[in-house]
Amino acid sequence: MQSSDDRARGAGDGPERSAENRRDHGAPSREVRHEDPWCDPSALGWEEPYGAGSPAPTVPPARGESDAAAARAREVYVEVQRSAAFQEVRGRYRRFVVPGVAVFLSWYVVYVIAATTAPGLMARPVVGAVNVAMLAGLGQFLTTFLLTWAYTRHARLRRDRAALELRWDTQELTRETRGGAR
Repeated sequence: MQSSDDRARGAGDGPERSAENRRDHGAPSREVRHEDPWCDPSALGWEEPYGAGSPAPTVPPARGESDAAAARAREVYVEVQRSAAFQEVRGRYRRFVVPGVAVFLSWYVVYVIAATTAPGLMARPVVGAVNVAMLAGLGQFLTTFLLTWAYTRHARLRRDRAALELRWDTQELTRETRGGAR
């Protein structure tokens, strides 16, 4: 057998050669077994082939092949999704997010269009070296933080309590369908 540098293995004085010499003189065999204290091959089933005392691993069912409890749990989630409480939480979310995103994106598009079509306006100095473009760019950061604050406040005041109640009810219903607490 050839090594990667086109020399025959065992031709040098490296570890291959010394292992061959040891074998010839009654030294331990060339096969070295490393014991890993964290790996238990017998527990993993690596030492025994299938049918030699250990059962073959079970294959989980495919996605379409679920048991009746999982089907009932899915029905619970669909029922909760169709409920008025869930629709109210989603409606509150949409009534805040859609206008917020529309306002922020329009403000950003106006900023980009003004920067490209009206460079004279954007270069107009306001205070010293600070110009309109710099103030508008800082305004983008400010509106990002303002929108984040408004979103978290809206979620805390208008949605979180109702969403947690829905979550609790859903967990109770799924627990009942699966036959009690786990």
